[in-house]
Amino acid sequence: MSGISPYTLSVWVLPLVIAITFHEAAHAFVAHRLGDNTAWQLGRVSFNPLKHIDPFGTLMLPAVLLLSHSPFLFGYAKPVPVNFRNLNHPRIDMVWVAIAGPATNILLALLAALAFHGLGLVPDNAARWVADNLKNALVINVILAVFNMLPIPPLDGGRVAVGLLPDVLAIPLSRLERYGMPILVGILILLPMLGGQLGLNLDVISAIVRTATGHVIQAVLLVTGNT
Repeated sequence: MSGISPYTLSVWVLPLVIAITFHEAAHAFVAHRLGDNTAWQLGRVSFNPLKHIDPFGTLMLPAVLLLSHSPFLFGYAKPVPVNFRNLNHPRIDMVWVAIAGPATNILLALLAALAFHGLGLVPDNAARWVADNLKNALVINVILAVFNMLPIPPLDGGRVAVGLLPDVLAIPLSRLERYGMPILVGILILLPMLGGQLGLNLDVISAIVRTATGHVIQAVLLVTGNT
């Protein structure tokens, strides 16, 4: 961590923790409202970050990737346990539970962008710190929303796809969930590393996420009057 200054930590950790906490709490809250109390009983319907943060996946892994100049920052929180059979309408409710996290991140991004208009009220000696936190909150929340909507189980987009696709496609896609983490590590980290050794650009997912993130950020700024 010696390569990261205290100031850099102070303007990245807070928006990251808030983004992840609200994302996971939204999953848990919507699951509870739609009939599954699994996460509720485990205390996951909470804005307490300690309920959601995974020390390795949320903090250590992104820091290591940042310090190693990885082409893509990757991390994860403790997954919210959902028993989809307990939901009132399991298939479509699974879609609502999955969408809740990314939708909350977009809402947080909108709030951060709106807060730019209030920077004139912040004391001069704190304005830069607040501005950097808001900027990073906008970026982090949009990246989380876009990345999680990739149609790869166990990402939220994968569960949305399983809920909406016909059985002939949904069933084989759902079976990939148990292999989801190795698949993500492979396409986000190992494949780009292999491409670098071969002189090829195999960092396709990062390019897709960066492009989509850029468009969403521009839309958020436009909607909030920041362009």
